[in-house]
Amino acid sequence: MIVLKFGGTSVGSAERIRNLFNIVSAIIDQRPIVVVSAFNGVTDHLIALAMNAMQGKLDLTWIRERHFKEIEKLNLESELIESELNELETALKGIMYLKEVNPKILDLVMSFGERISAKIVAEYFNQQGINAKALNAYDIGLLTDSNFGNAEVLEESYKLLQDYFYSYSDFIPIVTGFIAKDAKGNITTLGRGGSDYTATILGAAVDAEEVQIWTDVDGVMTADPKICPTARTVEALTYEEAYELAYFGAKVLHPKTILPVKKKGIPVRILNTFNPKAKGTLITSRVARPNKVAAIACKKKVNILNIHTPKMFLAYGYLYRIFEIFNRHKISVDLISTSEVNVSLTTEDKYDIDELKKDLKEIAELEVFNSRATVSIVGQGINMEPNIAGRTFSVLGRKGINIEMISAGSSKINISFAVKQEDADECVRELHREFFENE
Repeated sequence: MIVLKFGGTSVGSAERIRNLFNIVSAIIDQRPIVVVSAFNGVTDHLIALAMNAMQGKLDLTWIRERHFKEIEKLNLESELIESELNELETALKGIMYLKEVNPKILDLVMSFGERISAKIVAEYFNQQGINAKALNAYDIGLLTDSNFGNAEVLEESYKLLQDYFYSYSDFIPIVTGFIAKDAKGNITTLGRGGSDYTATILGAAVDAEEVQIWTDVDGVMTADPKICPTARTVEALTYEEAYELAYFGAKVLHPKTILPVKKKGIPVRILNTFNPKAKGTLITSRVARPNKVAAIACKKKVNILNIHTPKMFLAYGYLYRIFEIFNRHKISVDLISTSEVNVSLTTEDKYDIDELKKDLKEIAELEVFNSRATVSIVGQGINMEPNIAGRTFSVLGRKGINIEMISAGSSKINISFAVKQEDADECVRELHREFFENE
């Protein structure tokens, strides 16, 4: 078996769906399992519909036309998705009545993008003479906890999915990415970009030969090409490198994507539906690379929190008290740098940290610096190369870029630091020039 995931731009038009069909039909003898995202732009619009419904506004015109236009081009019947659109309208009317959008109802609303997409793709396969069936992932065994918006997959999902796929009939499964259900039957989502994660969960469940992530770029790049036009495709990455890059800002993969396949050594390949002949990026357990640096990642919209108290000198329990507060407020920490009485750390600014700050100020002095960015140099074994850190900070020093926080040594494969957000793009370009263009 082989699992192929197609992102929003890869299913976002009739032309793209025809291309998807050509890719899948060419390997039908490998028993492909297809995972699809919502059409590009649809999830954001569904979120907007929920927010508008809370204000008493209900207008499904865009969402209908977005799908009906492509359905017509594919010569399919518009009735194909009427039940989903009617269910969506009912959910939105519920929001209008309650005048509230909570994470649970928002997950339900967002689920319609993938549910509609899977039905359209499956019906096109059937029209072309290849038996296919649209499957909601939660109907075939994908279970999660109830952390709506960013749910964790339950371990029993793997056995349930395996049982289904080892017994299903002779058809091409077209499975919804991104969505699942909790033990109570409520629809949950795996976080934005979670269709990648769905694909590798399925891959691990069926011991797939390979998982392919089909997207709109030629693979993982040495840097964000929007920031660094000279960036090039990375031919191969280790699982650890791919995870670090995803976590620290590379947008090609959902950060959790690598976890299920790493356990079983299943390779992941990032490919471009717009350029299917490109080799893409292979993610596997071992990679031979002359350049220790694999790529540079950047994450913007970050806060730095400096927590300081001389009273904790030589005292135990300081870090525990700090991170117990973060745990209580359910706020994730990215980078950490510590001394005896000072802890510096970064968080994404998607979190509301007002209450967190109040609690931290009860145990220490606190400074918060907004509009920061983290830059990460990622590569297997770079902590064993003494010149990499030196070259990094020498280059930025010559450019007069102030580094406000450094986190190195906690990971064997990345050196990360924080700078003002306005300096981030220049950092990436200068480091890319140093490690990839001057080699």
